[in-house]
Order: sequence, then C-alpha cells, then structure tokens
Amino acid sequence: MNAAPITTSLREIDDLPSPRGLPLLGNLHQLPPATHHLTLERWAAELGTPYAFRFGTTPVTVWNDIELSHAVMRERPHRYRRYAPIENILKEFGCNGLFSIEGAAWEPQRRLVMQALSIPHIKAFYPTLAAITERLRRRWEAAAREGRVVDMTDDLKRFTVDVTSALAFGEDPNTLENERVLIQEQLAMLLPMLMARVNAPFAYWHYVKFPRDRKFDQALIDVHRHIRELMARARARMREEAAAEACATPLGDTAHAPRNLLEAMLALRDTPDSGITDDEVAANVLTMLVAGEETTATSIAWALLFLGSDDALQARVAASARGVLGDSAVCPSYGAMRELDLCEAVCTEASRLHPVAPYLSFEPLEEVRLQGVRLPAGTKMFMLNRPAMMDPNNYADPEQYDPDRWLHDHRHESASERGAHEPRAYLQFGAGPRVCPGRHLAAVEMRLVVSMLTANFTAQLATNPADIREVCTFTAVPSEMPMRLAVR
Repeated sequence: MNAAPITTSLREIDDLPSPRGLPLLGNLHQLPPATHHLTLERWAAELGTPYAFRFGTTPVTVWNDIELSHAVMRERPHRYRRYAPIENILKEFGCNGLFSIEGAAWEPQRRLVMQALSIPHIKAFYPTLAAITERLRRRWEAAAREGRVVDMTDDLKRFTVDVTSALAFGEDPNTLENERVLIQEQLAMLLPMLMARVNAPFAYWHYVKFPRDRKFDQALIDVHRHIRELMARARARMREEAAAEACATPLGDTAHAPRNLLEAMLALRDTPDSGITDDEVAANVLTMLVAGEETTATSIAWALLFLGSDDALQARVAASARGVLGDSAVCPSYGAMRELDLCEAVCTEASRLHPVAPYLSFEPLEEVRLQGVRLPAGTKMFMLNRPAMMDPNNYADPEQYDPDRWLHDHRHESASERGAHEPRAYLQFGAGPRVCPGRHLAAVEMRLVVSMLTANFTAQLATNPADIREVCTFTAVPSEMPMRLAVR
C-alpha cells in the first residue's frame, strides 16, 4: 500500500489569530491614532505573527519576520505595492511622488531623484550644507545666551527643510532665521493628516469638512502655490542661462545642464512626449520637502533623548567631534565628515529603539502564499520593524542603548566578542529596489548636526525623559524634546 501524500493545510486570513473586535467597527476603537503602533506590537507579542485585525470590515495582516520583509521589498514594485490608501490620499493632496507612486511612472522618477541625492552631488553641495548647519549653530547659541529652552524637534525640522530646499530646488527658504516663513509649519500638517485619513473608516472629508480639514486645505493651497512659484523661478533661470550659453557658444551645444532635482525634473517634463506633467513635478517637490523634513529631523531628535540624559555619553561624543572639527564650529569638509562615525551611530541606535518607521505597509498585486497563509491580491499587510530590532538573536542586549554596536571597529569583532549584530534587521530606510534614496543625505545631516551640537554646547533635557512618548503621525516622533543649551 502506498503511503498517503503528506499535505500542508493552507490557512486563510480568517484562520489567523485576531484580537476581539466589534461588529462593523472591527478593532478601530482599540487603535488610538497616536499610539496604534504600540498596540500592534503588543498584539504581536500576545498573539504571535502573523495575526489579523480589522479596520472596520477590512482585514489587515500583521507580520514580524525580517526575511519576509526583505523578500517582499525585493519584489517591489512588480509583485507588491505600498498600502493603496496611502497613494489614494496622497493623490488628493497633490503629493503622489516617488514615495508612493506605483507602476511604470516610478522608474524614470527614481533615476532623477537618485542622481540628485547621489554621493557626488551631496559632496559638491557640502559647503552649502555646512553653511546651513552654521546657521543652526547661531540660532542655538542665541538661545543658550538668553537662557531659553529650545524646541529641538521644531528647530531640526527647520534645518532639514532648508537643506532639502537648497539641495533639491536651488532655493533656500532660511526658515532658521526667518520666523515668519510658514512653509515649515504648513508641511508639518501633512503627515498627521495623512495618518488620520488613511485610518478613517470612510472618506468623511468628501462630504463634510471639520475645522481641522478646512485649515489643512488652506495650508495645501498655500504649499502648492509656493511649489508652483519655485517651478516658475526655476524655469526662468533655466531659460536665462540657456540664452547666455547660446550667446557664448553660438555654434556649440547649448543644452543647459540641470543643477538640481527640480531643474532635472523640469527638463524631463519639457522634453517632447515625456509623459510627465507639471502636476507630477509638483508632487515630487512636495514629497521631497515632507520626506526631507520629517524622517531625518526625527532620527536626530530621538538621539537627543539619550545624549541629553547621559553626561558621560555626551562628553564622549563631544570629544570625538572636537577631534574631527579642530578649531571649526562646524565640520569643515566632506572628507572630515566621514570620520564622524560616532555621531551617526548615536542616531542609528536611537532609531533602533524608537523606529521612525514603526512598520511598513504593503499589498500583493496578485494572490500570494506566505508562511502557509493565502493572501488574495490587495490584502493589507503591515510588517512590524521594532520586534526584530529588539530580538536578542539579532542584537546583543537589545534593550540597552549602545551606539558602539554600529561602529566600524565593533562590527569587525568576532561574534563571540560583540554578540549578535544583524544589520539586515534595521529597516529604517527600507530595502530592495525602493530603498530610501535619501539615506546618504540623512547620514551626512546626522553627522553634521550631532557633531556641531556636542562640540559647541552642553545640552540637557528640560523635562523628565520618562515623560517623552512616541507619537505616531505616520512617522513615530517624540511628543516633545525641550533642551537647555550652554555654550562650551
């Protein structure tokens, strides 16, 4: 008699463990927007993964497997896409740029952004980046001499808006010195509203506008007016420079070489049959502004939680920074910046414990079978980031804040000497074809700001560290980061 074939039963989404919910609402009432990511992590610890919860009647599967996360991201954008409600809402905002756009439109835009954020381009931009860092230093010096508490998160967002605008668009709004520039305040409204609308049980704003919605709509109008003015000024500069080049070399090639991302996008847009519209250029401008402002500023802010409450660590980082900066207030060159590994490590380790992106969200474009679960096309998938970064199999003493685990010398110790260290478990910049194109710029900004701060000031938290909470506004930001600075 032949043995019966061994079969593995395939589970459906309804077979997965799930927190108890309510009819029609599902688990919405258990997911406060500001802390829902913490609830998702708690359910993962209680139920195991994968599990499923429900936004109203829509099931969402939740996963905690680093290899699966990498596999899904490798197969974007051809087999998986970002969570569709994100793209739908960003289209309404006029912000469906490289971060959220799907399909054939992604690749040509990706090439332009990667070129604008390439290492050679950032190296050439370094003097401007250092000048903006010096501007931030002067702002903090004035606050220190006046004894004012500094809202570090706000100042860091001003810094990153100035950097992103100068690098990508060729214009510096100087929000650090011009308090009345509203663009930073208006941009700060976008991600919280995105989170609120993505998680809303239905698109209520299509039918009724609350005061918050009306305020946001006006901010969007103002931001888009600002972007169109940026585009118009860039086109005018391109025409003037092309005309000047034509006069200088009447028989030569007079094509104007784009100097920044905005000029490159406009040049492509104005190429016959490009298939790119002004609206798509504007969407990418807005995407760059929001992404450049939020994620890097938040990573640095979380590092300040640890630097501002550990005098010994701050003294060590200060000594390391001053050894590189010499007599300069700001790191003097791109080459010297590359020696500031510890300054980046304090940010990386802070965002391991407080991930700026607590989870990544995807949908399969076709039916897939993952870990014995059948997922129809369009199934919502949340991939939790923090549990893998808190797993002792991935990082030794994971509860301990230890920047040294990211330093070059430490990484090259034997496994028995340093314990577990799995860089693949750190997914703050994503992975695969759609890995964050701004990761190198973010690293440079972290090194510049942390070295400038610690070399020139002593910084102490102006509140109890235990009172600083994670607040999810699409990214997980600190509820506050007030600090008192003193000039060294």
